[in-house]
Amino acid sequence: MSENTTHPLPDGVVIVGGGQSAAVAARTLRRKKYTGPITIVGEEPHRPYQRPPLSKEYLEDPEASVDLLPTDWTQAQDVTVRTDDRVERVETGPVVVTSSGDRLPASAVLLATGGTPRTLGGATGERIHHLRTRDDADRLRAALASGSSLVIVGAGFIGAEIASAARAAGVEVTVVEAAEQPMHRALGPDLGRVCSRLQRDHGVDLRLSTGVNSLQETAAGVVLDTDAGQISADHAVVAIGIVPDTAVAVASGIECDNGILVDASGRTSMPGVWAAGDVANQDHPQVDGRIRVEHFDNASKQASVAAQSMLGADTTNSDPHWYWSDQFGVNLQGVGQPHPGDEMVVRGDLGSDSFTAFFLREGAVAAVFALNDEETVGIARELVNMNLTVPLTLLTDPERDLFEALEGAAT
Repeated sequence: MSENTTHPLPDGVVIVGGGQSAAVAARTLRRKKYTGPITIVGEEPHRPYQRPPLSKEYLEDPEASVDLLPTDWTQAQDVTVRTDDRVERVETGPVVVTSSGDRLPASAVLLATGGTPRTLGGATGERIHHLRTRDDADRLRAALASGSSLVIVGAGFIGAEIASAARAAGVEVTVVEAAEQPMHRALGPDLGRVCSRLQRDHGVDLRLSTGVNSLQETAAGVVLDTDAGQISADHAVVAIGIVPDTAVAVASGIECDNGILVDASGRTSMPGVWAAGDVANQDHPQVDGRIRVEHFDNASKQASVAAQSMLGADTTNSDPHWYWSDQFGVNLQGVGQPHPGDEMVVRGDLGSDSFTAFFLREGAVAAVFALNDEETVGIARELVNMNLTVPLTLLTDPERDLFEALEGAAT
């Protein structure tokens, strides 16, 4: 693919990071007919890959595909992928400076550096695991095969998905959570109890409202010291979230605060530099302020918007974020962010194996959470995006078609 010097970005695009945002940005640039150089620089030894399967199908099966940019595609599209190379900073120009000493001039740079796992008091060891990379998943899979017991700190989606894979492997699992219910802050107590039920119904020893004092590796395994006593196991997983990886941005003098600060199009404070994905703290029209989201769909949307913005398009990421989790044989999905003052109404029964909960803010549908109800979530995403007020009788009646709400809005 020859370079078209009359096209925008004549000096090419450099993408820092090897995850979902990096892959989507590269694909979007080519889909939008950009013919200039694209270089992806990743610190890991692997080519770009998906992270969501690491706690699900890939954790259970190393043959599960996680690759995002096959070699034949990058060769055909003239996209250069550099692995095992760490970016140190971006200089004015912009110019990307790597640890190998290379200086990569570019017309545009995308920082898609993601995040690093939070640790528990700095606890480390061969039997203490964090799940963020492909190598982390390989190491944890081997641990599940060799051990008979696992303690997980954190009952959020990642912790629950790991617990699900561990139980499927026949491992005894204890999950320790400081909050009153899993996902309590994000979803509230009622939906938190649904998440609790899922884990306990599948044999997880779930211990809620339990603080953790320390985690130590021993000759025989690990010991987790909690407010309610000590828990011993063969291995431990710390699943308490991530810290945005802003090292490159900070070294470059780019403004950061709980991530890299970007506008709705992904632009940072440095001209010619954009950011997307878990590391980006975006000025978002839907939330009346900034938000940093650690979900696959958001990473994809931000990367697509950033790539189009690089090419001069006037586009923004304004959609509410959508997320999902597969655990214990069920599918959980959500759209938007519920607020503590929202009114929750339910389509179906929270005690059943399928329902959708709607969060109403000033009467309009502001967020949605569903168990095994993908069809309703698909429509509900539109309701949230439109900030639509829908009659309660329509929202809560499983026999009625939610398309009625969209049709009513169209007329």
